[in-house]
Amino acid sequence: MMRFSYAESMIDPTMYAPLVQAAEAAGFDNFVVPDSICYPLDADTKYPYNADGSREFLEGKPFIEPFSLIPALAAVTERISFTTFVVKLPIRHPVLVAKQVTSVGVITNGRFRFGVGTSPWREDYDVAGVPWERRGARMDECIEIINGLQTGEFFGYSGEFYEIPDIQLRPVPEQRVPILVGGHSAMALERAGRLGDGWIHAGGEPGELARMMSVVEESRRRHGRADLPFDVLAISVDAYSPEGIERLEAAGVTDVIVGFRDAYSPGPDTQPLEEKLGALQWYADEVLAKVL
Repeated sequence: MMRFSYAESMIDPTMYAPLVQAAEAAGFDNFVVPDSICYPLDADTKYPYNADGSREFLEGKPFIEPFSLIPALAAVTERISFTTFVVKLPIRHPVLVAKQVTSVGVITNGRFRFGVGTSPWREDYDVAGVPWERRGARMDECIEIINGLQTGEFFGYSGEFYEIPDIQLRPVPEQRVPILVGGHSAMALERAGRLGDGWIHAGGEPGELARMMSVVEESRRRHGRADLPFDVLAISVDAYSPEGIERLEAAGVTDVIVGFRDAYSPGPDTQPLEEKLGALQWYADEVLAKVL
């Protein structure tokens, strides 16, 4: 059965708790939480997921760090889960991330999926003192290390980028936190199939979704992982009607990501909380009530 993820970000932080509680009450299964470290004054990098490649929509926007926000929201909810959308993994040290991931997994009682990406911003790597080159290979090692440390047993690693002696993290969740890979590049799609427990789509032309899903599925088959559980989170206009939900489910999408405003608009969010709550209720009445 299709699952439903609510997307809202870059808003007045006091709105998060009432919104996630309303989303849970409306029948949403999941809340997606984005990641942004900083906004550089000078940058040449283009953003790959909006029409013109501009990044000015981020300037001045409030971003709460996801490993801080998710436990706070889990504390005021009971059922809804949380997915990072997505953490810029290769600019962080994987042992520290593994500690954060396992801690959040425990605190949320398993209501957490860890979505990761490489970051399209070269400036993120410069600020963190991490080379931009070979970032994909670095991310592969990060995923392997985080999964290894999630066992709760002693784990060591020797790779191109990281040398880690045998160490143990405790506590760890009873069930391993799934790692979902985001991105639209050929390497990201291949990585999702090869290493991920799922793939996170970031929107774009409707016809491209099916093509990218087929690339992911081919990677899964090639690496002998086609029979393993796998989540596909997608952004689509089809998510806003019962008929569209049926089409997405038939295509293999497991989770739709639903939002009710253009997050790429520059300037502060001016939508009142009451309007956001009203949009959630509209979706509950017009879509969720007809498909669940």
